[in-house]
Amino acid sequence: MVLLESKITLKTGDNAPNFSLKGIDDQIHSLESYAGSKGLLVIFMCNHCPYVKAKIEAIKEIHEKFNENIAVVGINSNDSMEYPDDSFENMQKVANEKGMKFDYLVDDKQDVAKRYGAVCTPDPFLFDEDRKLIFHGRIDNAMNPDATATENTMQNNLKKFLAGEKIEKDFDPSIGCSIKWKEQQT
Repeated sequence: MVLLESKITLKTGDNAPNFSLKGIDDQIHSLESYAGSKGLLVIFMCNHCPYVKAKIEAIKEIHEKFNENIAVVGINSNDSMEYPDDSFENMQKVANEKGMKFDYLVDDKQDVAKRYGAVCTPDPFLFDEDRKLIFHGRIDNAMNPDATATENTMQNNLKKFLAGEKIEKDFDPSIGCSIKWKEQQT
């Protein structure tokens, strides 16, 4: 396991890169699929990473609390040939077992992760209704799988955003396993 911290590639105010990806519901999803939401939370994640496993309940809670206004989308960009736990079939299985109600999409070509600049799992990006980046970073302050969160960073930022308040810190790096690339990144 290679541990990485998220990096700034997209900057605050940048447009969300578009995507057209298959979801575990066998439908194709794109930015336009979420046009009615006030915000969009894109989380690069996978099935096998202990950092993601530790955040699933927190992600589900975000979805449950904010789904009227915020679309939550998980994207798995890992190489499933080398990491079969992250295969499409296992994505469906894990989502069912964990009761994940948000969209979970597969980025087989890994180009979406590259356009977003995602490097680790989880790596969350929060966009406003115009799909401009307003926050990139952690879900909470528990920075290892065994830690207990004392601050719900993403929920706090979502509340500020929905109240029309400024998010003070627009980048607060997440930490997790590296995305498993099909070829070495340069």
